[in-house]
Amino acid sequence: MRFIKIIYNLTMIRSKKFLIKKYDKEFWNSFKSISKKNLDEILPKIVDIGDSIFSFNYKFGPCYVAWFKAFSELGINVEERNNNIWSMNEKMVTTIPKPFLRITGKSYLNGFRKKAEEHVKRQNAGELHPYDWKVRYREISSNTFELDITECALKRMANDFGALELLPSICRMDYLFSSLMGNGFERTKTLGDGDDCCNCRYHIIGNCEWSPEKGFIDRK
Repeated sequence: MRFIKIIYNLTMIRSKKFLIKKYDKEFWNSFKSISKKNLDEILPKIVDIGDSIFSFNYKFGPCYVAWFKAFSELGINVEERNNNIWSMNEKMVTTIPKPFLRITGKSYLNGFRKKAEEHVKRQNAGELHPYDWKVRYREISSNTFELDITECALKRMANDFGALELLPSICRMDYLFSSLMGNGFERTKTLGDGDDCCNCRYHIIGNCEWSPEKGFIDRK
């Protein structure tokens, strides 16, 4: 719970000027108050899934839900709510200097790859929490691997807290993080778009364009 609050507070600090400029100070004060209330209500209800392959991603979930519902209460439409959360995420992660993100990108994805192998072993042994992600892993080369996600804890969380319209927008965050960390990433299906899986293809060294203004038709 502590790390969730760190993510929340850091993102709020980094997003304050952006939201005041886009709306006004009164809006910011209301958003800050409502989202904090939402987070406090959500946290005691969050399922502890333990050491999951997506433990880091999972910690963002309560923040996304709190912000999404706060924007909703303030009359912001779904598309704008999700665009705001994209911008807030970008401002949070770019707190870390881009050169450092690039340096750590390779080691992060190598670690993620090892976690994927272990996750599948635990999954096959029936050792995962029922709420956890379910995946299929394929090693393609020393630089590339694929991960099909067939069940998603963030989708479950969004549904449980009445914020399912967060999807498929939050699925697109993978492009943001891959772009900043210098990894390659490709995907044409997501559970959030109603597909049978999220067919993720990762390249430890590669390129990934964020560019949300171009849309996400062929790269869900």
